Amino acid sequence: MSTIEKVQEAVLVEEQVGLNNEIVLYNDDVNTFDHVIDTLIRVCQHTAEQAEQCSILVHYKGKCTVKTGSYDELKPQCTQLLEAGLSAELV
Repeated sequence: MSTIEKVQEAVLVEEQVGLNNEIVLYNDDVNTFDHVIDTLIRVCQHTAEQAEQCSILVHYKGKCTVKTGSYDELKPQCTQLLEAGLSAELV
């Protein structure tokens, strides 16, 4: 394997590791389906269908991964979800 191939492989591995973060949304007894759906559309750029499916999963399963990506991309989105009163964490 050449030096260039090793560098390219290292970059690909680093990129994949960097995308292993996710925002997990948790169920609560406070927020309405409409508020959760509207917030996911606004903050996470979900389609209406994606947001509705996530809200149903959160309701019945207790939690749902709503977004994956790099930490730097997800941190402000997770903060916005929390500021909207949702229960979420970045893992």
